[in-house]
Amino acid sequence: MARLPRFDHVGITVTDLDAVTGFFVALGLQVEGRTFVEGEFLETVSGIPDSRTEIVMLTTPDGARLELARFVRPESVSGSGLSGGSGAAMPNELGLRNVAFEVDDLDAAIAWAAGEGYGLVGGVGEYEGAWRMAYVRGPEGIIVSLCERVG
Repeated sequence: MARLPRFDHVGITVTDLDAVTGFFVALGLQVEGRTFVEGEFLETVSGIPDSRTEIVMLTTPDGARLELARFVRPESVSGSGLSGGSGAAMPNELGLRNVAFEVDDLDAAIAWAAGEGYGLVGGVGEYEGAWRMAYVRGPEGIIVSLCERVG
């Protein structure tokens, strides 16, 4: 088995690349780059002939990376996983459950999300006196876990 030298990124396929990018930039990520990918490489890796995607790579202040991709050709299809296709997947649905970020003020982050039209999936919970956490249903149904250290 090959050695795993580092974690590179999480990739999410979206429909409205600008709206989803804006959400994560407002949350504190920075755009590292934006480009189109097509040709033999993408066709081989994705298994989709004649495909073309537009990709935005985002980074967190500590260097973690999030890739957002919009298929130009062919159009994206609804399915399970992160947003469940319907935008209403629950945290117990099989597939990628959420994207988690530590925030310095959970209440402020929740208020900001609510002001942008993104509500809580459930409520705010506290884990063993160490973390306060809430799931926010972000753009395209993406569940974003916001976590604040306690103490």
